[in-house]
Amino acid sequence: MLSNEKVVVADPSVIAGLDNYRNLEAAQQPTWPDLQKLEEVKAILATYPPLVFAGEVDILKNRLAQAASGEAFLLQGGDCAETFADATADRIRNRVKTMLQMAVVLTYGASMPVVKMGRMAGQFAKPRSSDTETREGLELPAYRGDAVNGYDFTLESRTADPTRLLQAYNTSASTLNLIRAFTMGGFADLRSVHEWNKGFTDNPANSRYENMAREIDKAIKFMAACGANFNELRTTEFYTSHEGLLFDYERPMTRIDSRTGTPYDTSAHFIWIGERTRKLDGAHMDFLSRVRNPLGVKLGPNTSVDDVLALIEKLDPEREPGRLTLISRMGAGKIREALPKLVKAVKDAGAQPLWVTDPMHGNGITTANGYKSRRFDDVMDEVRGFFEVHRDLGTFPGGVHIELTGDDVAECLGGSEHIDEATLESRYESLCDPRLNHSQSLELAFLVAEELAAK
Repeated sequence: MLSNEKVVVADPSVIAGLDNYRNLEAAQQPTWPDLQKLEEVKAILATYPPLVFAGEVDILKNRLAQAASGEAFLLQGGDCAETFADATADRIRNRVKTMLQMAVVLTYGASMPVVKMGRMAGQFAKPRSSDTETREGLELPAYRGDAVNGYDFTLESRTADPTRLLQAYNTSASTLNLIRAFTMGGFADLRSVHEWNKGFTDNPANSRYENMAREIDKAIKFMAACGANFNELRTTEFYTSHEGLLFDYERPMTRIDSRTGTPYDTSAHFIWIGERTRKLDGAHMDFLSRVRNPLGVKLGPNTSVDDVLALIEKLDPEREPGRLTLISRMGAGKIREALPKLVKAVKDAGAQPLWVTDPMHGNGITTANGYKSRRFDDVMDEVRGFFEVHRDLGTFPGGVHIELTGDDVAECLGGSEHIDEATLESRYESLCDPRLNHSQSLELAFLVAEELAAK
């Protein structure tokens, strides 16, 4: 901070308000056996530097406001649950490359700016349908993500350990550092669109991307010959997001901005509230309503009109552009019936949130050989249904929220590689939910680009 900058001190009532969640029901929180150690860890986290900065958060809010008004499109993607072991340079690079490729497909195909946001650098906690898991008569705590406990089915691994919160911070910091190096250091240069496809297996989606990359390359060479300045093509904005689940992590990472005296959750640029924790009078809604970050809320097929109007009043009472993103996760067989009434009610109420589809979480299945999976055709059909609903109502379908990886895994059935149940046994790596692999992610990006171009 420069010496002549004015520092704004937060009103004590703001700090007190941030801690009001302690008086409310807090769903999906771990049972920490060592509470003294937990308090020590929280105190340490509160002294650590912010992972993101208020100014970056404000820029993202402006970008999301553009998407909500139909002038941009949000691409949000990444792991179902990040793991410490997978936070390697190669795997982070592959996720970033996949996101960059998808964004190029969308930008080129739909002639529209794309806001790039990763489920990265913080997605280390997961809600669970049960507090425990039983295998062969042995009952242990459920795996709640690497920020809480380990995946191995032993008592030692499954016991919640607060020091993992520190590891979550450190892993997020190193991940974010590498993302910034990639996106600001020339790796994301649009003149390198061919380079992003190296190392990926050959399939129809990659071949289609290569054809498009040649067209982009030809256009750039033409503009260069005309004397165009391409300095702005060297870098790109890339934002981080995760589900704001663990108060013992999010609260210590919430800081008061010295410019405005208002609180920002500095663990990520964008925080979302899940289907299991969006209870209107619950702790998550109360806490996150008080931070200045743009917020997302997941909406399942049973969401009522009253639900969605009430949460808009709770999280965005001032109708601030870019503040609120509504993420529908209905399922391919339900979206065309469940979503229209919500979109129409919000439109009639005069609100303009950003509407995004999550075509992953409503389409889960368990295969005959015991794997959690999703059918790629169902994912694609939900995306089509999302666009159809908004097209019919005259509203803008502003983004997609995808669980994906840049690696050559086999977790979702179908796609151009024709992944079947037998293939899952050889290339399934997710510890939680199945993700689209690189080629499936590209296929989806081409579909979305076509839908956007036809809107």
